Amino acid sequence: MPGAQESRARVARRIATAAAYGGGGLGLLGVGLVGVLLTESKLAIQAIGMLEGDPPKANGVYGEAFADGTEPQPPLVLAFLGDSTAAGLGVLRARETPGALLAAGLASVAERPVRLVNVAFSGGRSVDLSGQLELALPHRPDITVIMIGANDVTRHSPAQLAVRQLGEAVAALRANGSEVVVGTCPDLGTIKPVRPPLRWVARRLSRQLAAAQTIAVVEAGGRTVSLGSLLGPEFAARPEMFAADRYHPSAQGYATAAMAVLPSVCAALGLWPEEERPAGQVPGEAVLPVAVAAAAAAGRSGTEVAAVGAEGTVRRWALLRQRLRVGLPAAGSAEPAGEPGRPPAADGSPADGNTSASSHAGAGDA
Repeated sequence: MPGAQESRARVARRIATAAAYGGGGLGLLGVGLVGVLLTESKLAIQAIGMLEGDPPKANGVYGEAFADGTEPQPPLVLAFLGDSTAAGLGVLRARETPGALLAAGLASVAERPVRLVNVAFSGGRSVDLSGQLELALPHRPDITVIMIGANDVTRHSPAQLAVRQLGEAVAALRANGSEVVVGTCPDLGTIKPVRPPLRWVARRLSRQLAAAQTIAVVEAGGRTVSLGSLLGPEFAARPEMFAADRYHPSAQGYATAAMAVLPSVCAALGLWPEEERPAGQVPGEAVLPVAVAAAAAAGRSGTEVAAVGAEGTVRRWALLRQRLRVGLPAAGSAEPAGEPGRPPAADGSPADGNTSASSHAGAGDA
C-alpha cells in the first residue's frame, strides 16, 4: 500500500536521523501502550518457552576440495554476527545452521574454500555488536553477515540507539575491509504464540526497525536483505519452518533464509553473475531515495537494498532489487572437515572458546 509505505519511510528516516544525531526517547512505542504490551509480552514468553542446549558449533573451513588446485587460494573468511538466529539455535546439526549453509554456498559459487567465524549468541542485541566485532575483526573477514533486531524489539531497546549501534558496527567492518550484508529484523508478527494486539504491534515495530536498519546500513556502506517479509508469508503458512518452540526457525526455515541471503553475499564480493540477468528493465527493481527503498524492502520478500554511487560519496539513493533465490549445496557438503558438528581440530580454524554461541539467554530471546 503506497500510503503505508510512505508512512514507514517517514518513520524509518526519523529513527535513522535520531540515531545519527544521538536522539533518544521511548523509541517506537507510545506511553499508553507500554502497560498492555508488557503484560502481553509476558504471556507470549510463557507460551514460547525455551530451547534447551547451545546452538551447534559450525566454525571451520568449508569447500576444502577447492584447495586442491595447482594454485590454491587462501580461504575467504565469512564472519557471522548477531543473535540466536545467526547462531543457528533450533537445529541439531552444524551443517543446518545459517552460517554453515552460507559458507558452503559461498564456497561453491567462488570455487574456493571459505572459513566460517561465527561469534553470534542467543539473546544478542545491537548493543552487543561491538563486543562481537572484537572477536571477529582479528580474523580479517572478507564478508560479514549480521542478523539482528528481534531482541531489540522484544526487550524494548530504544530504536534510535539500536540503529546507531548497528550502523557503527557496519562502518567499523567496512573500515577494516569487510563487505557487509545485514539480514534485517524479522517479522515478529508471524510468531504463533504472540496474540493480538501484541502481534499487530510486533509486526509494525519489526518493519519500522527493519526499514531504519536498512537506512543506517546502506549509509554506512553495507547492503541489506529483508528477512521480515521473507519469513512472514512462508513461515506463517508452514509450521515446519519453525523449531519446537514455534519461535526460532527449523532447519528448513534456516535454509529458506540462507537461500535469500546467499546471492547478496556473493554479489557483495563480485561473484554473482550479473551478466546473466535479463536485458532491459527488471520487474521490481528500481533506484529510489534510501528511505523509500528501505520502506519498500520491509514489505517485500527477500529484497536487497544497496547503495548507488561511488564509494565515499553521500549515499542518498539505493538500488532496490529482488534477487533470485538459489539452491544450496547438498547437506553433506556443508560440513567442515573434521568430526561432524565440530570445527576441524588442526586446520587453523577459530578456537571454540572465542566463537561458539552461548546458551539460550531466556525465553523469547532470538
